[in-house]
This record gives sequence, C-alpha cells and structure tokens, in this order.
Amino acid sequence: MAASTQPTTSTIPAYKTAFLQSCLSANVLTFGTYTLKSGRQSPYFFNAGSFHTSPLLSVISTAYAHTIISFLSSHPSIPKPDILFGPAYKGIALVCSTLLELYRLDPQTWSSVSYSFNRKEVKDHGEGGGIVGASLKGKNVLVIDDVITAGTAIRETIKQVGKEGGKVVGLAVALDQVEKMPGPREKEEGLGDGEPRMSATGQIRQEFGVQTASIVTLDDLIAVLRGKGDEGDIERLEKYRRRFLASD
Repeated sequence: MAASTQPTTSTIPAYKTAFLQSCLSANVLTFGTYTLKSGRQSPYFFNAGSFHTSPLLSVISTAYAHTIISFLSSHPSIPKPDILFGPAYKGIALVCSTLLELYRLDPQTWSSVSYSFNRKEVKDHGEGGGIVGASLKGKNVLVIDDVITAGTAIRETIKQVGKEGGKVVGLAVALDQVEKMPGPREKEEGLGDGEPRMSATGQIRQEFGVQTASIVTLDDLIAVLRGKGDEGDIERLEKYRRRFLASD
C-alpha cells in the first residue's frame, strides 16, 4: 500500500467518529488477544452483531448511508444501485436499516431502490427460491456487509447475485482492516513470511472489478484512539498494522 498521510480526528468526518465512538462505548470493538480464522493473533476484535439496540442500529445505518453517498459521488462511473443486498445473516438488518436511512437523507434519489437478501437454504415451497425481497434480475446491486476477512463469503455473494441475473457494482463494509492475506504457513504454523500481499478487498477488486467502500479503516480507529485510548492498545494496533499492512 502506498504511503499516505495518516488521518487525524480533525480530518475524519463526524459520522465516522460517531460510529467509532459508539463501537468503543458499546464494546463492539474490543482489545486483547484474539485468534483469527487465519491463525493470526489480533490485538482487536470487531463484532457487528453487537449493534442490536435501536440507538446502535441507528448509528451504523447512518454511517453506512453517508459512506454509500460519498462512495457513489466519488465514483461517478459506478451506476446508482437498483438493489441494496445484505448477505445472511448479519447483512439482513444492515441492509434494511441502511436503505431506510438513505431514504430519510434523500428520498428523491432512494425511493425507487429496493433491498434483497439471501436465504442460507433455498426454500422449496411457497414463493420458493434463495432470495428474499426484490428480484435481482437485470439489476445493479450494491452489497452491504460488516467486514471482509478472507473474501470467501463475498465471492459467494457476487456469484449468487450473478446467478440471479444481477450485477454487483459496489461493496460497502463497516471496517476495512487494510491487512494482507495470510501466507501459506500462517494458519497451520502461525508463521508470517513477511512477503507483500494484497488485502481481501484488493483481491475482490482485481478479480471482479468491484470497488469497495468502508465506513472506517484501522487507520481511522488508531486516529480516534490517540489521546483518548490506552497507549498500550494503540501501540499494539500500530505494530499489528506495520506487520500485516496490505500492499494494495
């Protein structure tokens, strides 16, 4: 990843700061030592499933809505989505609440946009099928999810949307960890090889041509914590970022 000026609290939009502060106060973001699916030992953990109260759901849907508006404004070549899609299960609540917030912010633009989500198991009775909500056929689709770790789930989502006749034109996540994919020995032996690698979002962009937006990044989290958080937590986060920073 190219060197860039690190964000400060004065340069972070208010909705991002409010989102991070809510994550911290509600323990959606916690600090310690966590073993990830990749085998890495992470000094922090983000659990979007903890946004289960109305005030917290309002905070995250507001942040997603502003992120999507900014994303589309800065990428004029991306068509306005016809459908917001939330992969089951966490994406279901996120996509519904975000579409409501987008409509509240700009009803003229978003009144014609629908939502959809997938079933984990295809229904073989009633209306049947694997999709709930609007049909994806012939539609431009923007996917909303919490994080992308290995990219497995989002690849399945992109393929499912395509199978239903839709096209994924963008992806919005809550947190971009800006960390590289694990090496071949990392999960089995816990050994990092120090080689540069792309992030999961970088790989998705390269494979499918899908641009990704995030409410916040790890850099934003560190900026908000400076002067307010535990110095030990900040030091561990910075060390983790230096070690696993993605090359894209």
